[in-house]
Amino acid sequence: LNMKPTLGDYNNSCNERTPILSDEESSCSSDAEFNYLVQEFPINPTKGWFPTRYVFAILGCFGFVNVYAMRVNLSVALVAMVMTVNPQQSDHSSVVCEELITRHVVNNTVIHDVSGSGEFDWDTNAQATILGAFFYGYIVTQIPGGILAEKFGTKIVFGIGIFATSFMTLLTPILAEWGVGYLIANRVIMGLGEGVTFPAMNVMIGRWVPKNERSRLATLIFSGSPIGTVMALILSGVLSGSPQFGWRWVFYINGILGCIWCVFWVFLAYDSPEDHPRISKEELRLIRDGQSERTRRSTPWKEILTSPRVWALAVTHFGQNWGFYTMLTELPTYLANVLHFNIKKNGILSSLPYVSHALIGVLASFFADSMRRKGYYKITFIRKIMNSVAFFGASICLLSIIFFGCDPLPILFLLTVALGVNGFMYSGFNVTHVDMSPEFSGTLMGITNCIANFSGFLAPAYVGKVTESGQSLHNWSIVFITTSCVYFVTAIIYNIFGSAELQPWG
Repeated sequence: LNMKPTLGDYNNSCNERTPILSDEESSCSSDAEFNYLVQEFPINPTKGWFPTRYVFAILGCFGFVNVYAMRVNLSVALVAMVMTVNPQQSDHSSVVCEELITRHVVNNTVIHDVSGSGEFDWDTNAQATILGAFFYGYIVTQIPGGILAEKFGTKIVFGIGIFATSFMTLLTPILAEWGVGYLIANRVIMGLGEGVTFPAMNVMIGRWVPKNERSRLATLIFSGSPIGTVMALILSGVLSGSPQFGWRWVFYINGILGCIWCVFWVFLAYDSPEDHPRISKEELRLIRDGQSERTRRSTPWKEILTSPRVWALAVTHFGQNWGFYTMLTELPTYLANVLHFNIKKNGILSSLPYVSHALIGVLASFFADSMRRKGYYKITFIRKIMNSVAFFGASICLLSIIFFGCDPLPILFLLTVALGVNGFMYSGFNVTHVDMSPEFSGTLMGITNCIANFSGFLAPAYVGKVTESGQSLHNWSIVFITTSCVYFVTAIIYNIFGSAELQPWG
Protein backbone atom coordinates (compact mmCIF):
# COMPACT_ATOMS: atom_id res chain seq x y z
CA LEU A 1 0.00 0.00 0.00
CA ASN A 2 1.16 3.52 -0.78
CA MET A 3 0.78 4.93 2.73
CA LYS A 4 2.49 8.18 3.68
CA PRO A 5 4.42 8.14 6.94
CA THR A 6 3.09 10.16 9.82
CA LEU A 7 4.87 12.57 12.10
CA GLY A 8 5.14 9.75 14.61
CA ASP A 9 7.32 7.82 12.17
CA TYR A 10 9.78 10.69 12.39
CA ASN A 11 10.43 9.76 16.01
CA ASN A 12 11.50 6.21 15.14
CA SER A 13 15.13 5.24 15.02
CA CYS A 14 17.36 6.70 12.33
CA ASN A 15 18.05 3.30 10.78
CA GLU A 16 14.35 2.68 10.17
CA ARG A 17 14.01 5.70 7.87
CA THR A 18 15.19 6.16 4.31
CA PRO A 19 17.22 9.38 4.20
CA ILE A 20 16.16 11.93 1.63
CA LEU A 21 19.59 13.55 1.50
CA SER A 22 22.96 11.97 0.88
CA ASP A 23 24.58 9.75 3.49
CA GLU A 24 26.90 12.55 4.51
CA GLU A 25 23.99 14.90 5.18
CA SER A 26 21.55 12.60 6.94
CA SER A 27 21.73 12.11 10.69
CA CYS A 28 19.59 11.53 13.77
CA SER A 29 19.93 15.17 14.79
CA SER A 30 18.07 18.18 13.44
CA ASP A 31 18.84 16.99 9.89
CA ALA A 32 16.37 14.15 10.44
CA GLU A 33 13.63 16.65 11.02
CA PHE A 34 14.66 18.45 7.85
CA ASN A 35 14.53 15.19 5.88
CA TYR A 36 11.05 14.49 7.13
CA LEU A 37 9.88 18.00 6.28
CA VAL A 38 11.16 18.04 2.72
CA GLN A 39 9.61 14.60 2.11
CA GLU A 40 6.19 15.18 3.60
CA PHE A 41 5.49 18.83 2.78
CA PRO A 42 4.58 19.91 -0.78
CA ILE A 43 7.91 21.44 -1.76
CA ASN A 44 8.91 22.05 -5.35
CA PRO A 45 12.19 20.13 -5.81
CA THR A 46 13.41 22.50 -8.51
CA LYS A 47 15.17 25.78 -7.84
CA GLY A 48 12.95 28.79 -8.40
CA TRP A 49 14.24 31.66 -10.48
CA PHE A 50 13.59 33.99 -7.54
CA PRO A 51 14.18 32.72 -3.97
CA THR A 52 11.13 32.81 -1.74
CA ARG A 53 13.02 34.49 1.11
CA TYR A 54 13.59 37.48 -1.18
CA VAL A 55 9.87 37.65 -1.90
CA PHE A 56 9.31 37.81 1.85
CA ALA A 57 11.98 40.52 2.24
CA ILE A 58 10.50 42.68 -0.53
CA LEU A 59 7.00 42.30 0.90
CA GLY A 60 8.34 43.29 4.31
CA CYS A 61 10.12 46.32 2.86
CA PHE A 62 6.98 47.59 1.13
CA GLY A 63 5.05 46.91 4.31
CA PHE A 64 7.30 49.30 6.23
CA VAL A 65 7.12 51.82 3.37
CA ASN A 66 3.38 51.96 4.01
CA VAL A 67 3.82 51.92 7.78
CA TYR A 68 6.06 54.98 7.83
CA ALA A 69 4.23 56.84 5.07
CA MET A 70 1.00 56.59 7.09
CA ARG A 71 2.84 57.62 10.25
CA VAL A 72 4.61 60.67 8.81
CA ASN A 73 2.05 62.03 6.34
CA LEU A 74 0.08 63.98 8.96
CA SER A 75 3.08 66.10 9.97
CA VAL A 76 3.23 67.45 6.40
CA ALA A 77 -0.51 67.59 5.70
CA LEU A 78 -1.10 69.44 8.97
CA VAL A 79 0.49 72.54 7.42
CA ALA A 80 -2.34 72.70 4.90
CA MET A 81 -5.04 71.61 7.34
CA VAL A 82 -4.68 74.33 9.98
CA MET A 83 -5.07 78.08 9.79
CA THR A 84 -1.71 79.84 9.80
CA VAL A 85 -0.48 83.38 10.20
CA ASN A 86 1.61 84.93 7.44
CA PRO A 87 5.03 85.64 8.98
CA GLN A 88 5.60 88.38 6.40
CA GLN A 89 3.05 90.41 8.33
CA SER A 90 4.67 89.70 11.70
CA ASP A 91 7.49 91.39 13.56
CA HIS A 92 10.81 90.67 11.84
CA SER A 93 12.86 91.76 14.82
CA SER A 94 13.01 88.19 16.14
CA VAL A 95 13.60 86.44 12.81
CA VAL A 96 16.82 84.41 12.79
CA CYS A 97 19.01 84.24 9.67
CA GLU A 98 16.87 86.99 8.13
CA GLU A 99 19.32 87.42 5.26
CA LEU A 100 18.28 83.99 3.98
CA ILE A 101 14.71 85.19 3.44
CA THR A 102 15.88 87.67 0.82
CA ARG A 103 18.10 85.03 -0.78
CA HIS A 104 15.24 82.52 -1.04
CA VAL A 105 12.87 85.16 -2.42
CA VAL A 106 15.37 85.83 -5.20
CA ASN A 107 15.63 82.08 -5.86
CA ASN A 108 11.83 81.75 -5.78
CA THR A 109 11.85 79.41 -2.77
CA VAL A 110 10.21 81.65 -0.16
CA ILE A 111 8.47 79.52 2.41
CA HIS A 112 5.79 81.76 3.84
CA ASP A 113 3.17 81.26 1.15
CA VAL A 114 0.38 79.78 3.25
CA SER A 115 -1.72 82.34 5.06
CA GLY A 116 -4.88 81.24 6.76
CA SER A 117 -5.60 78.71 4.01
CA GLY A 118 -6.36 75.83 6.38
CA GLU A 119 -9.87 75.00 7.56
CA PHE A 120 -9.11 73.95 11.16
CA ASP A 121 -8.43 76.45 13.92
CA TRP A 122 -6.12 74.32 16.07
CA ASP A 123 -3.50 75.98 18.25
CA THR A 124 0.05 74.66 18.61
CA ASN A 125 -0.81 72.65 21.73
CA ALA A 126 -3.63 70.86 19.92
CA GLN A 127 -1.36 70.15 16.97
CA ALA A 128 1.34 68.75 19.27
CA THR A 129 -1.24 66.52 20.96
CA ILE A 130 -2.47 65.22 17.61
CA LEU A 131 1.05 64.38 16.43
CA GLY A 132 2.05 62.80 19.74
CA ALA A 133 -1.13 60.74 20.14
CA PHE A 134 0.20 58.11 17.74
CA PHE A 135 2.95 57.08 20.15
CA TYR A 136 0.58 56.49 23.07
CA GLY A 137 -0.99 53.66 21.10
CA TYR A 138 2.29 52.60 19.52
CA ILE A 139 3.96 51.91 22.87
CA VAL A 140 1.07 49.82 24.20
CA THR A 141 1.20 47.06 21.55
CA GLN A 142 4.99 46.62 21.31
CA ILE A 143 5.38 43.71 23.75
CA PRO A 144 2.00 42.08 22.94
CA GLY A 145 2.89 42.29 19.24
CA GLY A 146 6.02 40.19 19.72
CA ILE A 147 4.27 37.64 21.93
CA LEU A 148 1.31 37.27 19.55
CA ALA A 149 3.62 36.84 16.55
CA GLU A 150 5.60 34.14 18.34
CA LYS A 151 2.39 32.32 19.25
CA PHE A 152 0.11 32.80 16.24
CA GLY A 153 2.55 33.73 13.47
CA THR A 154 3.75 36.95 11.92
CA LYS A 155 1.56 36.75 8.84
CA ILE A 156 -1.69 37.41 10.66
CA VAL A 157 -0.28 39.83 13.27
CA PHE A 158 1.75 41.95 10.84
CA GLY A 159 -1.04 41.90 8.25
CA ILE A 160 -3.81 42.91 10.66
CA GLY A 161 -1.61 45.68 12.07
CA ILE A 162 -1.06 47.29 8.68
CA PHE A 163 -4.66 46.75 7.53
CA ALA A 164 -6.00 48.44 10.67
CA THR A 165 -3.64 51.37 10.15
CA SER A 166 -4.63 51.64 6.47
CA PHE A 167 -8.33 51.62 7.32
CA MET A 168 -7.92 54.35 9.95
CA THR A 169 -5.82 56.38 7.51
CA LEU A 170 -8.73 56.36 5.06
CA LEU A 171 -11.00 57.66 7.84
CA THR A 172 -8.66 60.50 8.83
CA PRO A 173 -10.31 63.28 6.73
CA ILE A 174 -13.79 62.42 8.02
CA LEU A 175 -12.67 62.22 11.66
CA ALA A 176 -10.77 65.50 11.36
CA GLU A 177 -14.01 67.19 10.27
CA TRP A 178 -15.83 65.70 13.25
CA GLY A 179 -13.41 67.30 15.69
CA VAL A 180 -9.93 67.27 17.17
CA GLY A 181 -10.88 64.62 19.75
CA TYR A 182 -11.89 62.16 17.03
CA LEU A 183 -8.63 62.80 15.17
CA ILE A 184 -6.60 62.19 18.33
CA ALA A 185 -8.45 58.90 18.91
CA ASN A 186 -7.78 57.97 15.29
CA ARG A 187 -4.04 58.52 15.75
CA VAL A 188 -4.01 56.43 18.94
CA ILE A 189 -5.69 53.54 17.11
CA MET A 190 -3.21 53.87 14.25
CA GLY A 191 -0.41 53.63 16.81
CA LEU A 192 -1.97 50.48 18.25
CA GLY A 193 -1.99 48.93 14.78
CA GLU A 194 1.56 49.90 13.85
CA GLY A 195 2.90 48.92 17.27
CA VAL A 196 2.88 45.22 16.41
CA THR A 197 4.80 45.58 13.14
CA PHE A 198 8.44 45.78 14.23
CA PRO A 199 8.25 43.01 16.89
CA ALA A 200 6.28 40.74 14.55
CA MET A 201 8.72 41.23 11.69
CA ASN A 202 11.66 40.27 13.92
CA VAL A 203 9.99 36.91 14.53
CA MET A 204 9.68 36.33 10.80
CA ILE A 205 13.28 37.36 10.15
CA GLY A 206 14.42 34.78 12.69
CA ARG A 207 12.52 32.08 10.79
CA TRP A 208 13.21 33.11 7.20
CA VAL A 209 16.69 34.65 6.99
CA PRO A 210 19.94 32.62 7.00
CA LYS A 211 22.52 33.89 9.48
CA ASN A 212 24.99 34.95 6.79
CA GLU A 213 22.30 37.06 5.06
CA ARG A 214 20.78 38.51 8.20
CA SER A 215 22.34 41.97 7.94
CA ARG A 216 21.39 42.73 4.35
CA LEU A 217 17.91 41.16 4.30
CA ALA A 218 16.96 42.74 7.63
CA THR A 219 18.29 46.06 6.33
CA LEU A 220 16.32 45.66 3.10
CA ILE A 221 13.15 45.08 5.10
CA PHE A 222 13.62 47.90 7.60
CA SER A 223 14.89 50.34 4.96
CA GLY A 224 11.24 50.64 4.06
CA SER A 225 11.00 53.03 7.02
CA PRO A 226 13.15 55.85 5.55
CA ILE A 227 11.77 55.13 2.07
CA GLY A 228 8.26 55.58 3.43
CA THR A 229 9.38 58.79 5.12
CA VAL A 230 10.71 60.11 1.80
CA MET A 231 7.49 59.14 0.05
CA ALA A 232 5.39 60.87 2.71
CA LEU A 233 7.44 64.07 2.61
CA ILE A 234 7.32 64.39 -1.17
CA LEU A 235 3.84 63.03 -1.91
CA SER A 236 2.16 64.80 1.00
CA GLY A 237 3.75 68.12 0.06
CA VAL A 238 2.70 67.82 -3.57
CA LEU A 239 -0.87 66.72 -2.84
CA SER A 240 -1.43 69.21 -0.01
CA GLY A 241 -0.35 72.11 -2.22
CA SER A 242 -2.35 70.95 -5.23
CA PRO A 243 -5.67 72.72 -5.92
CA GLN A 244 -6.87 69.61 -7.80
CA PHE A 245 -6.33 67.25 -4.88
CA GLY A 246 -5.68 68.86 -1.48
CA TRP A 247 -4.64 67.42 1.88
CA ARG A 248 -7.44 64.82 2.01
CA TRP A 249 -5.89 62.87 -0.85
CA VAL A 250 -2.73 62.42 1.22
CA PHE A 251 -4.68 60.04 3.44
CA TYR A 252 -6.81 58.49 0.71
CA ILE A 253 -3.80 57.49 -1.41
CA ASN A 254 -1.75 56.21 1.55
CA GLY A 255 -4.72 54.23 2.86
CA ILE A 256 -5.47 52.68 -0.53
CA LEU A 257 -1.82 51.72 -1.06
CA GLY A 258 -1.80 50.08 2.37
CA CYS A 259 -4.90 48.02 1.54
CA ILE A 260 -3.42 46.94 -1.81
CA TRP A 261 -0.26 45.79 -0.02
CA CYS A 262 -2.41 43.69 2.33
CA VAL A 263 -3.79 41.74 -0.64
CA PHE A 264 -0.28 40.80 -1.78
CA TRP A 265 0.67 39.90 1.80
CA VAL A 266 -2.28 37.51 2.16
CA PHE A 267 -1.40 35.52 -0.97
CA LEU A 268 2.41 35.65 -0.98
CA ALA A 269 3.52 35.63 2.67
CA TYR A 270 4.04 32.52 4.80
CA ASP A 271 4.98 32.29 8.46
CA SER A 272 7.90 29.95 7.95
CA PRO A 273 9.82 28.28 5.11
CA GLU A 274 8.22 24.93 5.99
CA ASP A 275 4.79 26.43 5.25
CA HIS A 276 5.71 27.68 1.78
CA PRO A 277 4.34 25.42 -1.00
CA ARG A 278 6.86 26.52 -3.65
CA ILE A 279 10.16 26.68 -1.78
CA SER A 280 12.96 24.49 -3.12
CA LYS A 281 14.82 21.88 -1.09
CA GLU A 282 18.04 23.80 -1.55
CA GLU A 283 16.62 27.04 -0.21
CA LEU A 284 14.93 25.34 2.74
CA ARG A 285 18.22 23.67 3.57
CA LEU A 286 20.07 26.99 3.31
CA ILE A 287 17.63 28.74 5.63
CA ARG A 288 17.61 25.99 8.24
CA ASP A 289 21.37 25.46 8.18
CA GLY A 290 22.85 26.66 11.44
CA GLN A 291 19.51 27.61 12.99
CA SER A 292 18.74 26.21 16.39
CA GLU A 293 15.80 23.85 16.58
CA ARG A 294 12.56 25.70 17.29
CA THR A 295 10.64 24.43 20.27
CA ARG A 296 7.43 25.60 21.84
CA ARG A 297 8.49 26.81 25.26
CA SER A 298 7.36 29.60 27.50
CA THR A 299 9.02 33.01 27.32
CA PRO A 300 11.94 33.21 29.80
CA TRP A 301 10.81 36.53 31.27
CA LYS A 302 13.11 36.42 34.29
CA GLU A 303 16.22 35.78 32.20
CA ILE A 304 15.27 38.46 29.67
CA LEU A 305 14.39 41.19 32.17
CA THR A 306 17.49 40.58 34.31
CA SER A 307 19.91 40.43 31.38
CA PRO A 308 22.36 43.38 31.18
CA ARG A 309 22.64 42.65 27.44
CA VAL A 310 18.94 43.27 26.94
CA TRP A 311 18.97 46.53 28.91
CA ALA A 312 22.04 47.74 27.03
CA LEU A 313 20.12 47.02 23.82
CA ALA A 314 17.08 48.91 25.12
CA VAL A 315 19.16 51.98 26.04
CA THR A 316 20.83 51.91 22.62
CA HIS A 317 17.44 51.64 20.92
CA PHE A 318 16.23 54.64 22.93
CA GLY A 319 19.24 56.66 21.81
CA GLN A 320 18.59 55.82 18.16
CA ASN A 321 14.94 56.77 18.36
CA TRP A 322 15.70 60.00 20.23
CA GLY A 323 17.97 61.13 17.42
CA PHE A 324 15.78 59.85 14.60
CA TYR A 325 12.53 61.29 15.97
CA THR A 326 14.20 64.61 16.74
CA MET A 327 15.18 64.86 13.08
CA LEU A 328 11.88 63.43 11.81
CA THR A 329 9.59 65.74 13.78
CA GLU A 330 11.74 68.85 14.22
CA LEU A 331 13.84 69.03 11.05
CA PRO A 332 10.97 70.63 9.06
CA THR A 333 10.65 73.28 11.77
CA TYR A 334 14.38 73.99 11.74
CA LEU A 335 14.55 74.20 7.95
CA ALA A 336 11.50 76.48 7.87
CA ASN A 337 12.13 78.82 10.81
CA VAL A 338 15.93 79.00 10.82
CA LEU A 339 17.10 78.28 7.28
CA HIS A 340 13.83 79.52 5.75
CA PHE A 341 13.43 76.72 3.22
CA ASN A 342 10.06 75.84 1.78
CA ILE A 343 9.52 72.28 2.99
CA LYS A 344 6.26 72.11 1.08
CA LYS A 345 7.74 72.99 -2.30
CA ASN A 346 11.15 71.46 -1.74
CA GLY A 347 10.18 67.99 -0.56
CA ILE A 348 13.16 66.48 -2.32
CA LEU A 349 15.49 68.68 -0.27
CA SER A 350 13.90 67.75 3.05
CA SER A 351 13.81 64.05 2.12
CA LEU A 352 17.44 63.84 0.97
CA PRO A 353 18.76 62.81 4.44
CA TYR A 354 16.33 59.87 4.49
CA VAL A 355 17.34 58.79 0.99
CA SER A 356 20.97 58.66 2.10
CA HIS A 357 19.89 56.83 5.27
CA ALA A 358 18.29 54.03 3.24
CA LEU A 359 20.99 53.75 0.57
CA ILE A 360 23.96 53.76 2.93
CA GLY A 361 22.16 51.35 5.24
CA VAL A 362 21.77 48.82 2.43
CA LEU A 363 25.40 49.19 1.32
CA ALA A 364 26.61 48.77 4.92
CA SER A 365 24.60 45.56 5.27
CA PHE A 366 26.51 43.90 2.42
CA PHE A 367 29.76 44.87 4.11
CA ALA A 368 28.58 43.43 7.45
CA ASP A 369 27.48 40.13 5.89
CA SER A 370 30.77 39.93 3.99
CA MET A 371 32.68 40.27 7.26
CA ARG A 372 30.58 37.51 8.79
CA ARG A 373 30.99 35.11 5.87
CA LYS A 374 34.78 35.40 6.00
CA GLY A 375 34.69 34.21 9.59
CA TYR A 376 37.50 36.46 10.78
CA TYR A 377 35.36 38.40 13.23
CA LYS A 378 32.83 37.48 15.89
CA ILE A 379 29.29 38.65 15.34
CA THR A 380 29.40 40.94 18.39
CA PHE A 381 32.46 42.74 16.99
CA ILE A 382 30.70 43.23 13.64
CA ARG A 383 27.55 44.62 15.26
CA LYS A 384 29.56 47.02 17.44
CA ILE A 385 31.63 48.28 14.50
CA MET A 386 28.48 48.95 12.46
CA ASN A 387 26.74 50.61 15.38
CA SER A 388 29.76 52.76 16.22
CA VAL A 389 29.87 54.17 12.69
CA ALA A 390 26.14 54.89 12.87
CA PHE A 391 26.10 56.58 16.27
CA PHE A 392 29.51 58.26 16.48
CA GLY A 393 29.22 59.43 12.87
CA ALA A 394 25.81 61.01 13.46
CA SER A 395 27.03 62.52 16.73
CA ILE A 396 30.00 64.25 15.07
CA CYS A 397 27.91 65.59 12.17
CA LEU A 398 25.16 67.01 14.40
CA LEU A 399 27.70 68.63 16.70
CA SER A 400 29.44 70.23 13.71
CA ILE A 401 26.24 71.97 12.59
CA ILE A 402 26.47 74.53 15.39
CA PHE A 403 29.66 75.98 13.86
CA PHE A 404 28.02 76.99 10.56
CA GLY A 405 25.39 79.43 11.83
CA CYS A 406 23.16 80.50 8.94
CA ASP A 407 25.11 78.85 6.11
CA PRO A 408 22.55 76.41 4.62
CA LEU A 409 24.73 74.35 2.26
CA PRO A 410 27.15 72.83 4.82
CA ILE A 411 24.28 72.40 7.28
CA LEU A 412 22.19 70.46 4.76
CA PHE A 413 25.27 68.43 3.84
CA LEU A 414 25.93 67.55 7.50
CA LEU A 415 22.28 66.62 8.09
CA THR A 416 22.37 64.35 5.05
CA VAL A 417 25.63 62.71 6.13
CA ALA A 418 24.39 62.36 9.73
CA LEU A 419 21.30 60.40 8.75
CA GLY A 420 23.26 58.62 6.02
CA VAL A 421 25.94 57.10 8.25
CA ASN A 422 23.22 56.42 10.80
CA GLY A 423 21.97 53.81 8.32
CA PHE A 424 24.81 51.57 9.54
CA MET A 425 22.65 50.91 12.61
CA TYR A 426 20.50 48.46 10.61
CA SER A 427 23.52 46.12 10.69
CA GLY A 428 24.31 47.14 14.26
CA PHE A 429 22.00 47.07 17.26
CA ASN A 430 18.85 46.83 15.13
CA VAL A 431 19.42 43.19 14.17
CA THR A 432 20.94 42.16 17.51
CA HIS A 433 17.54 41.01 18.77
CA VAL A 434 17.54 38.16 16.25
CA ASP A 435 21.21 37.36 16.94
CA MET A 436 20.61 37.06 20.68
CA SER A 437 17.44 34.99 20.45
CA PRO A 438 15.85 34.01 17.14
CA GLU A 439 13.02 32.30 19.03
CA PHE A 440 12.13 35.28 21.23
CA SER A 441 13.31 38.10 18.96
CA GLY A 442 9.76 39.44 18.73
CA THR A 443 9.52 39.76 22.50
CA LEU A 444 12.96 41.40 22.66
CA MET A 445 12.04 43.91 19.97
CA GLY A 446 8.77 44.59 21.75
CA ILE A 447 10.57 45.37 25.01
CA THR A 448 13.30 47.58 23.54
CA ASN A 449 11.02 49.33 21.04
CA CYS A 450 8.48 50.04 23.79
CA ILE A 451 11.17 51.76 25.87
CA ALA A 452 12.70 53.45 22.83
CA ASN A 453 9.45 54.99 21.65
CA PHE A 454 8.98 57.04 24.77
CA SER A 455 11.33 59.32 22.87
CA GLY A 456 8.53 59.76 20.34
CA PHE A 457 6.93 62.35 22.61
CA LEU A 458 9.83 63.11 24.98
CA ALA A 459 12.19 64.36 22.24
CA PRO A 460 9.68 66.76 20.62
CA ALA A 461 8.63 67.97 24.08
CA TYR A 462 12.28 68.66 24.94
CA VAL A 463 12.82 70.56 21.68
CA GLY A 464 9.65 72.54 22.30
CA LYS A 465 10.83 73.50 25.77
CA VAL A 466 14.30 74.51 24.57
CA THR A 467 12.92 76.61 21.69
CA GLU A 468 10.07 78.04 23.75
CA SER A 469 11.90 81.36 24.09
CA GLY A 470 12.42 81.58 20.33
CA GLN A 471 13.71 79.86 17.20
CA SER A 472 17.25 81.14 17.76
CA LEU A 473 20.58 79.70 16.68
CA HIS A 474 21.54 79.37 20.34
CA ASN A 475 18.46 77.33 21.20
CA TRP A 476 18.86 75.06 18.20
CA SER A 477 22.52 74.61 19.08
CA ILE A 478 21.35 73.17 22.41
CA VAL A 479 19.08 70.75 20.52
CA PHE A 480 21.90 69.55 18.27
CA ILE A 481 24.37 69.24 21.16
CA THR A 482 21.88 67.22 23.20
CA THR A 483 21.11 64.87 20.33
CA SER A 484 24.82 64.46 19.63
CA CYS A 485 25.47 63.55 23.28
CA VAL A 486 22.61 61.03 23.32
CA TYR A 487 24.08 59.24 20.31
CA PHE A 488 27.58 59.32 21.81
CA VAL A 489 26.64 58.03 25.27
CA THR A 490 24.32 55.25 24.07
CA ALA A 491 26.96 54.07 21.58
CA ILE A 492 29.45 53.68 24.42
CA ILE A 493 26.89 51.76 26.50
CA TYR A 494 26.29 49.34 23.62
CA ASN A 495 30.02 48.85 23.05
CA ILE A 496 30.64 48.07 26.73
CA PHE A 497 27.59 46.02 27.70
CA GLY A 498 26.04 44.88 24.41
CA SER A 499 26.36 41.43 22.87
CA ALA A 500 25.12 39.77 19.69
CA GLU A 501 25.95 36.22 20.75
CA LEU A 502 23.18 33.66 21.08
CA GLN A 503 22.04 33.85 24.70
CA PRO A 504 21.63 30.71 26.89
CA TRP A 505 17.93 31.46 27.23
CA GLY A 506 17.55 32.35 23.53
